[in-house]
Amino acid sequence: MTNPRAYCDEITLSYGNHAVALRPSLRAAIQLERLHDGFPALLRKIEQFDTRTIAACITAGAPDRQAAQNLFIYAATGPLSTFKQATQAPVIELVANLLPQPSGAPDDATSAATGTSTLQPWAKAFQDLFGIATGWLGWTPDAAWSATPQEITDAFTAHIEKLKAIHGAADDDTATVADNIYTSERLKQIEEQGFDPAFDRAALHALSNKVSAT
Repeated sequence: MTNPRAYCDEITLSYGNHAVALRPSLRAAIQLERLHDGFPALLRKIEQFDTRTIAACITAGAPDRQAAQNLFIYAATGPLSTFKQATQAPVIELVANLLPQPSGAPDDATSAATGTSTLQPWAKAFQDLFGIATGWLGWTPDAAWSATPQEITDAFTAHIEKLKAIHGAADDDTATVADNIYTSERLKQIEEQGFDPAFDRAALHALSNKVSAT
């Protein structure tokens, strides 16, 4: 299955005469997920436009740290309201693109790659993606950290499809790396454990609509 969402591997944040490219890398995903102990709290801070959180998001997502620093210096000379108008939506988009979408890797291969078939919090899922990139795909650690979670998911899917073409596989093996987080059994476990990754997407969608309307 192909990814139905238009995926962005780079978001441009422009403010005045400054522009910063934000990349939703695996490194940024791990840093921002743990910044406030999960995406729900991170989203609340973004909605409140907590400046430290906004700065952390921009810094984590910017491969060019000097460009980010120049933006902060320039922002300090102007009103906070205009800085908010320019930065809140791109930061939300950055966070949204940290969460990989399904792309077609079989469930048995996913379980083998991650070493588990049970629900995992995003922090563990991101760690597993690093293992997939460096172990299954043979990427260097630097390449894995710089890649986006979606790129790793898609590359792993292509790798499994190649193995299926060479060795053969059942036609109904269609679950994906991202699907492994969202099966009905796992959603039931989410309810029992009090951890709901679906909230991340719902909150992102609601927050994105709210920001777009302002």
